[in-house]
Amino acid sequence: MKDLIIACVEDALATLRQRGVLPEQPQPPVQLEHTRDKSHGDFATNIAMMLAKPAGLKPRDLATAIVEALPAHPAIRQVDIAGPGFINFFQADDYLATRLQHALQDAHLGVRKADPARTVVVDYSGPNLAKEMHVGHLRSTIIGDAVARTLAFLGHRVIRQNHVGDWGTQFGMLLAYLEEQNQDQAELAAELADLEAFYRAAKLRFDDSPEFAQRARELVVALQSGDPHCLKMWQDFNHVSLRHCFDVYQRLGVSLTPQDVRGESAYNPELPKVVAALDDAGLLQDSDGARCVFLDDFKNKEGEPLPVIVQKADGGYLYATSDLAALRYRAGTLGADRILYFVDQRQALHFQQVFEVARKAGFVGADTDLGHMGFGTMNGADGKPFKTRTGGTVKLVDLLTEAEDRALALVRDKNPELDSEELLHIGHVVGISAVKYADLSKHRSSDYIFNFEQMLSFEGNTAPYLLYAYTRVASLFRRAGLRPEQLPDTPPQLSAEQELTLANLLVRFEEVLQQVADKGTPHVLCSYLYDLAGAFSSFYENCPVLAGDDAALRTSRLQLAALTARTLHTGLDLLGIPTLERM
Repeated sequence: MKDLIIACVEDALATLRQRGVLPEQPQPPVQLEHTRDKSHGDFATNIAMMLAKPAGLKPRDLATAIVEALPAHPAIRQVDIAGPGFINFFQADDYLATRLQHALQDAHLGVRKADPARTVVVDYSGPNLAKEMHVGHLRSTIIGDAVARTLAFLGHRVIRQNHVGDWGTQFGMLLAYLEEQNQDQAELAAELADLEAFYRAAKLRFDDSPEFAQRARELVVALQSGDPHCLKMWQDFNHVSLRHCFDVYQRLGVSLTPQDVRGESAYNPELPKVVAALDDAGLLQDSDGARCVFLDDFKNKEGEPLPVIVQKADGGYLYATSDLAALRYRAGTLGADRILYFVDQRQALHFQQVFEVARKAGFVGADTDLGHMGFGTMNGADGKPFKTRTGGTVKLVDLLTEAEDRALALVRDKNPELDSEELLHIGHVVGISAVKYADLSKHRSSDYIFNFEQMLSFEGNTAPYLLYAYTRVASLFRRAGLRPEQLPDTPPQLSAEQELTLANLLVRFEEVLQQVADKGTPHVLCSYLYDLAGAFSSFYENCPVLAGDDAALRTSRLQLAALTARTLHTGLDLLGIPTLERM
């Protein structure tokens, strides 16, 4: 609807330019907002106030001219001018009902596929295989997954990339410890059941034994040189470590697969080529033996250009070098039009510099959209990064287990009559969903306080509240003895205020998904689903669905309920959250 009204306004502006009312010059884009007070219409624009000065007119006079030049459209019932020159649009109820009818009959809920579709590479999760996944990996994993799902739903070709940390000097230490243990893969899997303990044991040997430390350094060199023995141990370690990661992914319900893994090691052979390409482009300078790119747009406190170091004086490479190799691969080989990185906000400068170097070197095209979708930290009650009581890093698997245990106790208390298998399933869904939704519902750039009591509440903007809203619709159809797909293909009746409010929210689904895709902000979808659940609750309480003898009204309200359920189900699925038929 917004696109339609904007197109009508742009047609009116073009007419006014042809008539000489508006000057022939670039104009700002037409901004159309949803009104808070529905007595002022459904949408409003301030375009007349923005263009009045260059036109030499009073804003209200220009607004009047725009309204008079608007082409007629059956979707627009009424247009008013308010205040200093706002133009308010009222959409036609019958057109709204027709859109709802289309959404009900469309498997895609009336959401249009992107045209043209883009190839979007989404880089997210990226755990270090030397250690277990911890709470710091949660945000990258679930925010990136929600955006990837949304982009795919909108019709884009999405390529997920899990840039795991599977290379580097720490692997020499780990391989040396593996070598000492002399275990086969089955024994290794048991040993690595606690990766953190294994890493600590290896680090202790490294610190305490000069001979062990020397062997670790030798193994790093051998690994980087392609020694078969070292490569075999390294592959065994990574295989077991990745299995840990995918156990967590399965519990979280994220869509990453083993085929999406392309770690640092994949780019290792390309690093000398990246440095050579930068040299050929005339971008490299030596600085104390290191090879760097200096960018004028990035300066230190003294006003001197900051270096992007791509090769250290000892010949080693850095994260920037790997990221440049990854950009070149993603743009050149994968053909990405857009590349999104879901990485901690504290890496913002790093990505700004890497993106600039990649463009200057021609590793990506001038029209390739590069985006660092930074996020804040998950904090404890003290406002500091979430830690264990002893100050250690919280394992993600432990956090998820506690969430499930708490949810199970809560569900058992509310529904003691359910059998144990169903209780366990509901506890799993509610617990994991609560953790994910509490994170996704916050703007990704913000820090947030982790609180089990709040996230497991059945009140407020929480997963349990939304899951319960969906079960209310499922229960409604069970009582009606009807399946949603059995409803007739007719436009619903819209007369009550609560029906119109719910209908207006339902047709905004596509607009909300587009915001998530454009800006990488799943919290926008969370807010929408919360508003939708609230609107349905008001509709349910004020507009009896199954009571009364009016069959047409009953059918109409069941249609609104069915479309609400499908929209909640689809929206939650895009967030990586499954629904329940009862809870």
